[in-house]
Amino acid sequence: MNKKIIVFASGGGSNFEALAKAAQSGDIKGQIVLLVAGKPAIGAIDKAAKYNIPVFVEGPGDLLSALKAAGPDLICLAGYLKKVPQNILDICPVMNIHPALLPKFGGKGMHGAHVHRAVLAAGEAESGATIHFIDADYDKGTIIAQAKVPVLPGDTPQTLAARVLEVEHKLYPQAVKIFCEGKL
Repeated sequence: MNKKIIVFASGGGSNFEALAKAAQSGDIKGQIVLLVAGKPAIGAIDKAAKYNIPVFVEGPGDLLSALKAAGPDLICLAGYLKKVPQNILDICPVMNIHPALLPKFGGKGMHGAHVHRAVLAAGEAESGATIHFIDADYDKGTIIAQAKVPVLPGDTPQTLAARVLEVEHKLYPQAVKIFCEGKL
């Protein structure tokens, strides 16, 4: 039986779309039953419409009730920038993607270009993406998978981000697939 997946997003939605494509094609034995948008008018909402996935925009509505009504087996954070409260963590496992090789370059405020600038400033030879389960602390949960990319001479936060994003789009669906197959 397919697992029910809810995805939380706050931006353009490219990782959300990678998951939606994998679910729609059958690569993931799961169905995305809801997109939770961290704010209105984000690209992820347009992508959800393309895949006929219902959307809940955070605001005055009761998010907890919407989540419980959907009955998810897994929540995936895809560029979601808010801290997930404990009452949501209690519903089901929550998986996250992070644009660096945790435990390095994680924690509060470490997202997007901030991460890539920090990697470059530290003179790292490589960076990458990490998929992990989340807990009450930022970027401290159990690591599920990582993929590395080289840091190249002349890299900018933007060029490094593009290479990391490319591996994110492959790694996240693979991790969700493993979860849906009961191997995590």
